[in-house]
Order: sequence, then structure tokens, then C-alpha cells
Amino acid sequence: QVQLVESGGRLVQAGDSLRLSCVASGGSLTRNAVGWFRQAPGREREFVAAINWSGHSTYYTDSVKGRWTASRDNAKNTVYLQMNNLKVEDTAVYYCAFSSGSLSVTDIVGKSDHDYWGQGTQVTVSS
Repeated sequence: QVQLVESGGRLVQAGDSLRLSCVASGGSLTRNAVGWFRQAPGREREFVAAINWSGHSTYYTDSVKGRWTASRDNAKNTVYLQMNNLKVEDTAVYYCAFSSGSLSVTDIVGKSDHDYWGQGTQVTVSS
């Protein structure tokens, strides 16, 4: 059974940067596209970013385009989310997720219920 563990979230100030990590154990992320999602208090979970299996293709929600970058190191079975110029409205719990057989970003973007989810990491941005 694949397990995902996110890390890197913490309290920062607006304008700061963070890098989140998503590490897989019990299985490989190498042949899977992976997505990042977030859920703010009182709001539904929303898609943030996706990266295809090779790392050559990414997709972002409009609110983070130009500020954030998804990347991956398949040798380390890890996916990253570099978040620059953080804003107060980015405050949320961030999750990584994927589904078996997902290869492209479109396999992530069009779905909200994926097979595997991490436990989430809290990002809090203060003004």
C-alpha cells in the first residue's frame, strides 16, 4: 500500500517562500502524475498544481501561476511544490495525491477523488 507524506508547511509571512515535499513509501511515484491540493478552513478542497510522471509537464490553478512551481525527483520518489511570494489567502492544509495509472496532468486536474492522499501539511501565511 502506497503511503504519501507531505512536509515543509509552517507559519510564514506574506511574500515569503516555502517548499513542500511529498514522499511516497510502499510504492513508486515514478510512473504516476501527482497533484497538489489544498483546503482552507470552511472551504472545499481545491486543486493547486499537477506534474506529469516525467516532470516535463505541469499545470497550475490560476491563482498560483507564475508564483509556484511543481517538480519531482523520481530517484527520491518525491514531488515538490515550490511556493514563492506567498499570500495570506494561500493559508490552507496542503495535500499531495495521485491515482493508479495516472500519467499526465489531465489525469489529475479533472479528478477530485484520487486513490492515494497524504495526511497534509499546514501552511499559514500571516500579513
